[in-house]
Amino acid sequence: QVQLVESGGGLVQPGGSLRLSCVASGTKFTIATMGWYRQAPGKLRELVATISSSGSLRYADFVKGRFTISRDGAKNTAYLQMNSLKFEDTAVYYCHAVYRGVSYWGQGTQVTVSS
Repeated sequence: QVQLVESGGGLVQPGGSLRLSCVASGTKFTIATMGWYRQAPGKLRELVATISSSGSLRYADFVKGRFTISRDGAKNTAYLQMNSLKFEDTAVYYCHAVYRGVSYWGQGTQVTVSS
């Protein structure tokens, strides 16, 4: 059983930056894929970015050039550096992991972009 704990959300002004962290526990083996999704009020959860254990990256078009996903494979920790934040980035951000074919989710961290 893998547990995911996110941190780093908060309130930020438009144009500002935040860095989210996701720590995975419950296994000593490398998690194949880690990523971030988000869900805004009244909307479906959507992909933000993913990173595989080999370093393959995938980004949603709306964050390309602004967000950067990275990971510390040895620690099964993933990060999301978010720059140039916009009002529409306001959402609950969820960490996601796939381990041995099973999908796991964190509890989410709120990101609010407001002036």
